[in-house]
Amino acid sequence: MAIGETTDVQVSAAMACAGIAAWLMSGRRAGARRARLLLSGGGAEAGPPRQEWVGATWRRLRARMRPEAWSLVAGLVIAVIGSSVVPLLLGAAGVPLLGRVRRASEARRAREQRGDAVIALCGALAGEVRAGRQPGEALRGAARDSDGLGDGQPVVLAAARFGGDVPGALTEAARQPGADGLVGLAACWRVAVDRGAGLAAGLDRLEGALRAERDQRADMRAQLAGSRSTASMLAGLPVLGLLLGTALGADPLHVLLHTGPGLGCLLVGGVLEGVGMWWALRIVRGAEAA
Repeated sequence: MAIGETTDVQVSAAMACAGIAAWLMSGRRAGARRARLLLSGGGAEAGPPRQEWVGATWRRLRARMRPEAWSLVAGLVIAVIGSSVVPLLLGAAGVPLLGRVRRASEARRAREQRGDAVIALCGALAGEVRAGRQPGEALRGAARDSDGLGDGQPVVLAAARFGGDVPGALTEAARQPGADGLVGLAACWRVAVDRGAGLAAGLDRLEGALRAERDQRADMRAQLAGSRSTASMLAGLPVLGLLLGTALGADPLHVLLHTGPGLGCLLVGGVLEGVGMWWALRIVRGAEAA
């Protein structure tokens, strides 16, 4: 073989080897890039990023767990940290108490929403009457626009449609929590129908009185917000003391959970804390009721 032919063959072989090496390297880079995308959560086939998945999981967990369940979770965490079953028992005991607080808060919000619906019903009924509709027809139209009658709506509307005792049905519907304003609506209806007085004018005065009462309650609640915050801050001081003791290296959890004097202090302190919170909330509720 000639020298020139040998050189061409060597060059061709070198080029082929270089091409194969470049192909292998590009495939390896693509595989490494695909692996990095899969591990880091990027790419189309990797799904949502890991942070978004964690956030979505946390939101679903918070939506499914009731607030009182966090008492048990906190007790379990402290029990693991302090190597004692006492925090777990205390957390389990706090579940029914926090459940009662949650149900009371939900009932208060339901009463407020029902009161707002009654105010909206009075305003809508006054507008229907001014538009020239008869009281029964106006009540049916206003009830469709608002949910002020609540569970008593079928009975009240049936009485209005067939000439029944509408004030009596309204008084019965007023037994629902937060629907006290329906008693005033029944009085306005009775005066307007029996004595021929202006129903719209009476409804306007009733709506104004209900709004003033609602605003007064909201103002009172805003004034008592400072007292509630102070009570919550005082309730959190023992936790702050435990954190400060842990930061100083005193190991307060071991003293409270594994020694006789510590358990006694924990019992007495817990009782005093509970009594203090109950007394503070009782004062606040008394002021709101007054």
